[in-house]
Amino acid sequence: MTYVVKDSCIRCKYMDCVEVCPVDCFYEGENMLVIHPDECIDCGVCEPECPVDAIRPDTEADTEQWVGFNLKYSELWPNITIKRDAPADADKFDGESGKLEKYFSEAPGEGD
Repeated sequence: MTYVVKDSCIRCKYMDCVEVCPVDCFYEGENMLVIHPDECIDCGVCEPECPVDAIRPDTEADTEQWVGFNLKYSELWPNITIKRDAPADADKFDGESGKLEKYFSEAPGEGD
């Protein structure tokens, strides 16, 4: 089992999860984070930290596509281990549907 970041992170990009991760398995894109599934130790401490419920265990029915998605982008984007502030307009996008199609960017984030 691993944890994955789903599209509800897009444009919200809260980083509370990064701060609690004991193995630093988060990677940063321009407008979301992902978890490297081979680095995640399944501890689950990140899941309750996400205020937009974007982090889910891969055992849930609607997460299959997100394992490959997280793996792909964790290999392209820089590692992030330091919590930074969320985007100023993050609350505006919380709960919005269809964010993957509307807003996803393949561009990498800043990393550490």
